[in-house]
Amino acid sequence: MTGSTDSISTLDRAGYRLTEPRRALAAVISEQAGHFTAADLVAETKARRLGVGRATVFRTLDVLEDLGAIERVDLPSGEHAYVACDPVHHHHVICSQCGRTDEIDDAGLRPVVSEVARQTGFRVDEHRLELFGLCPACVRDQRSRACR
Repeated sequence: MTGSTDSISTLDRAGYRLTEPRRALAAVISEQAGHFTAADLVAETKARRLGVGRATVFRTLDVLEDLGAIERVDLPSGEHAYVACDPVHHHHVICSQCGRTDEIDDAGLRPVVSEVARQTGFRVDEHRLELFGLCPACVRDQRSRACR
């Protein structure tokens, strides 16, 4: 997902009203470079005086998640956050330091999921994978600090 028009289009196609608060929230979401929390959005919309209430933030996040325009990610800290993304099956690699988030394709996981299903007898309906580490910029930054 690359812009506020993507969220707006997603909401419009699904029959949701495109209120000014929803439009403003879609613009804030589109500006996020990595993962973000509901609290981040509430603080940002308040700081900008966009007239977006806390309840609107939470309801809109729920709707956008249901529509596949954003995904919830569970952070190693136990908190959860969201990332804006395309509504196609993919996974995420997330920087533990700066929060940068990139989408990655299935990366050969389907055979592993099939084998887990075979071994356990479960019918696996869906799966997701979140990988955490340092992005290239944070690795470079960490190395340059170590050399000082």
